[in-house]
Amino acid sequence: MVMKQSIAHVTVVVRDYDEAIAFYVGILKFALLEDTALSDSKRWVVVAPPGSEGTSLLLAKAATTQQHSRVGSQTGGRVSFFLRTDNFLRDYQEMKARGVQFVEEPRNESYAIVAIFKDLYGNRWDLLEMKTPNQPPNPTSPSITPPAGAGGAPPVAADH
Repeated sequence: MVMKQSIAHVTVVVRDYDEAIAFYVGILKFALLEDTALSDSKRWVVVAPPGSEGTSLLLAKAATTQQHSRVGSQTGGRVSFFLRTDNFLRDYQEMKARGVQFVEEPRNESYAIVAIFKDLYGNRWDLLEMKTPNQPPNPTSPSITPPAGAGGAPPVAADH
């Protein structure tokens, strides 16, 4: 018999539940799937990108000094999370208009169109529209050209 498993939630350590909900739901437009009080200081808060049917984020409020030290740096400055979209240009422009901080311009990689942004705590995320082999260009995706003097290849981020 084949075992069937999946990852249900990934934890994002947050400073405050309500400010995290305001960012993920209000700015990134994620859906608030659950917000249940477990005690006076602990809640079960789950959010997910619009249209997502897979893994969601569990927003966990830091309760100890060690947990507080991880808020905004869960992976030591590397990209922690990957937000896949079906239309990079649409989502990139909308996110910028809502004040999301991108730390680089979009770049065209062999696997995706990608740009790194930060959440409200500084965790690094990739916004990416995946490519498939021999995929024709998406007419709504940005035409990304390498910077002058780059030798024809866009830079590859070293923090992935």
